[in-house]
Amino acid sequence: MSCTDIKKLEIDTPSCRSVIDCGEGAFEELMPQLLAGKQFFVVTDSNVHAIYKELFGGIFAGGGLYVLPAGEKSKNYTQLMRILKAMAAFGLKRCDTVVAFGGGVVGDIAGLAASLYMRGVHLIQVPTTLLSQVDSSVGGKTAIDFCGIKNIVGTFYQPERVVVDPAFLKTLPAREIRCGLGEIIKYGALNRDIYIKLIENKNRLKSAEFFRSVIYDCIAHKADVVKKDERESGLRKTLNLGHTTGHAFEMFYKRKSHGEFVLIGMYYELFIAVERGICAPEYAQSLVELIKKVITVPAYDDAGEASLLADDDKKNVHSGEVAMILPESPGRVRELRLKLEEYSLYMARCAQSLKDEDR
Repeated sequence: MSCTDIKKLEIDTPSCRSVIDCGEGAFEELMPQLLAGKQFFVVTDSNVHAIYKELFGGIFAGGGLYVLPAGEKSKNYTQLMRILKAMAAFGLKRCDTVVAFGGGVVGDIAGLAASLYMRGVHLIQVPTTLLSQVDSSVGGKTAIDFCGIKNIVGTFYQPERVVVDPAFLKTLPAREIRCGLGEIIKYGALNRDIYIKLIENKNRLKSAEFFRSVIYDCIAHKADVVKKDERESGLRKTLNLGHTTGHAFEMFYKRKSHGEFVLIGMYYELFIAVERGICAPEYAQSLVELIKKVITVPAYDDAGEASLLADDDKKNVHSGEVAMILPESPGRVRELRLKLEEYSLYMARCAQSLKDEDR
């Protein structure tokens, strides 16, 4: 693949200009020149390190390295401190570069470390999972989980480069594919063109050809949003669709991936959208059908209790009030704020409706 097949996007924000390259072969084409003559430090996880061993003896040879234990449980204060200590021991300087090579967990914690070390060093994101390619590597959000609350400690810190290469997706397990599809379907609810593409491809959502056709579209939508609202004061809140309930369930149940919980969150929040007349039942059903193509939505016995964790969500404005982004019509969404008790009742009713369906 030549560099002419690699699409480029730029995000100009008050804090940084971020360049995103997307296309098969982008890593092999671009990384050697991005790292040439530079001191760099790679953060990855144990799964990626095992799969791509040859890269650490090749293109990443000579750089510093920290390998996280794979999984969300590593996105914590202890691991963050260990990364920073390893950077210092390596002798990383302010003019040097951190490379986040992995999925969403790696990108989040490595990005946070890069933003903190010497008050900020250069950052390159190289996402290797579907979720990180379509969403988390772009836009500059970094975080760790803290005190049982997801992403509560973090910064906005734009990567100078993001290298998105779908070739990395060939090694992903089925669960990681489902995880990424959670974010893709979210973008379908936010963007009419992506929604149409999802409907047209609903019987081949897990095909490599479909991924190659939609990754750039999702990135382009997010890039446009971040250009207009880097710090999530308005428009960027829409990117949290499905995440209010998804995060609450993720912290309570912990048994599924982030993207799977986004899909579950979308389903439960669609119930509210229809009940309150925000979303037409026909449109909601089309989104539900897409969700059910990817996962079986659980009818949680304790959905009402689990949903109480949404009170800790960083997107809320007032304590005891839960903020959500709900689908309205193709390409249109609306923010809704509910009292925690009312929100919790909706969650319990949605779970009961799922049980009734199974009878």
